[in-house]
Parts: sequence; structure tokens; C-alpha cells
Amino acid sequence: MTVAEALSVSIATIKRDMGVLVSAGYVRSTGKGRGAGYVLTKGGELFTPIDAHAYCAEEPDKRNAYARFDGDLFAAVLDNVFATEDLAQLDKATEQYTARALGAPEIIAKKELERFIIELSWKSSRIEGNTYTLLDTERLIREGIEGAGHTHAEAVMILNHKKAFEFVYTHRDLFVETPKLAAIEEIHRLLVADLKVSGGVRAHGVGITGTPYRPLDNQFQIREALDALRDAIEKAHNHYTAALIALLGISYIQPFGDGNKRTARLLANAVLLARACVPLSYRSVDEIAYREATLVFYETHSIVPFKEIFMAQYLFAAEQYGLR
Repeated sequence: MTVAEALSVSIATIKRDMGVLVSAGYVRSTGKGRGAGYVLTKGGELFTPIDAHAYCAEEPDKRNAYARFDGDLFAAVLDNVFATEDLAQLDKATEQYTARALGAPEIIAKKELERFIIELSWKSSRIEGNTYTLLDTERLIREGIEGAGHTHAEAVMILNHKKAFEFVYTHRDLFVETPKLAAIEEIHRLLVADLKVSGGVRAHGVGITGTPYRPLDNQFQIREALDALRDAIEKAHNHYTAALIALLGISYIQPFGDGNKRTARLLANAVLLARACVPLSYRSVDEIAYREATLVFYETHSIVPFKEIFMAQYLFAAEQYGLR
């Protein structure tokens, strides 16, 4: 049975559709005559629709996953991540957020900042397995009282988020255009302080639970990847793409011994703040969906599930907060 017969469409329709995909840069043709075929480009991999939950339901070793780091991904992400209608929606949300934030009295602005920090610190820690509730987190940050039945390390993780966000909030100039490597390392240092995690770019290999993907294990190559990521953030065609590249890039490179996804979330917020955009608290995100979308990017390079999360959280944050 031919492809045309299996899909109940004509060969002419298939050729026309494949021509559209070739023109869009999602596939490229190979061979000639009977040996002709098509393969996905990097752009095609990035925009392949994938059901992240169904994909991750498969055993890790049974998935058709990329197991090695791909240094060409960052450059591929630069183009057309957000469609015209996506950008219009995001820009409108940014404008409404900015108008509301600038019009708020100083006392309201301070309360909004505190509320944002509490909710970001809670949910970002929650994504990493922290068991603090939102109310526990509020009491810890406002009153310095640790929650009963929780470890001291969980309290430290939450308070470290507060310090890290305050750093990026007050040092936005470090993240305009190309983020400084020293500033990224400072975010990481603040996030893992007193958690028995080594600082600086790692000089050893790391494994990631639940995936065959293995990040780079050579410190020189890791630093090169970080430079490529920083360059891609600067060259991104819009603010939202820059933040999304930062968010996925640090998670993908895994440049530190631990705390990479936390660092990625804070770096993305730093990039957004530096560009007068809305920072993300992730308050309404499903932790499992977040982890699944991240694994899909590691293993298939599809950005689609994570882009959906990013957009939803951006629109949510623009409606919920009013930071100056």
C-alpha cells in the first residue's frame, strides 16, 4: 500500500503538501527518482506536534529519543517560534500589564512584588519536588517560620528563590542583549546556596532521571554551548523567543551539577524583565505537564508542548500581576 492509498489522498495532494513543508523549511528533499524522499530539518523537529503525556507514558528506553546534545538547536529556534497571531496576543497582554503596573500606587506595587515572589518561589520549588504548600511558603517568606513536617532543605530552596528573583529584578541591566555568564552563574549560586551543590560550570557528566538524553560532559564544550545560548538569546527576533530560548536552553545544556531548571526559570524571568515584559510565576502550571514538555524537548527537539506552557503562563501572569 502506498502512502497516498493509506491516507486516502492523491499523490498530487501529497506532493503539493510536501512542497509547502519544503518551502517552510520543515523538511528537505533527498535523492531523485524512485530513491527520492524527505527528511525533517531542525525546524521540522522543533515544530512537530507531540502529545507530551502520551509520549512520556512510554518506557524511557522504548522511546525513539535523541540521546546526545545537539548544538544546532539554538540557532534553529531563532525563527518563527511564535506565529503572527501569537505575537499579537502576547504584545497585547504586555501592554495591558504595563499600563496596570505603572498606574498602581507604590504600596500596591510592593505588595504585588511580594505576592509574585511568594508564588514563584512556591511553584518553582514545587516543580522540583518541594512539598511546601502555598500557605507554608507565604508564612516562611513573610515571617521566617519553617513549615511543620518539612525538611530544612525545602525551606532553604524556597528562600533561595526569593533571593535569586530579587537579584534579577534589581540587576536587569545584566540581562539586556547578551546575558553575562557571570550573572547566570550568580543566579545559580543564589539558588543552590546552602544546599550542598557545587557552584560554577560542572566538570563532570550528569544523568537525568527518566530519559536516555545525556548532556555534554566536557567543561570546555559546556562553556561553548553556553556561549551559543547567550548569543541566541541576543539574536532572537522578539522578547518572548529570547526568554523561551533561555528557559529551554539552560535546561537542555544542564551546565551545573544541580539546580539547572531552577536557574533556567530565573534566567528567563531576567530576560523578560530586562525587556520590560511580564515575568512568569508558573503558579497555574501543572508540574507533571511541565516536566513532560521538558523531556519531549530533550528527546525529540519539539518545542510545541513547552511553547504552549510558556504562552499560557505568560498570559496568566500578565493578567494576575502588576510588577514595575
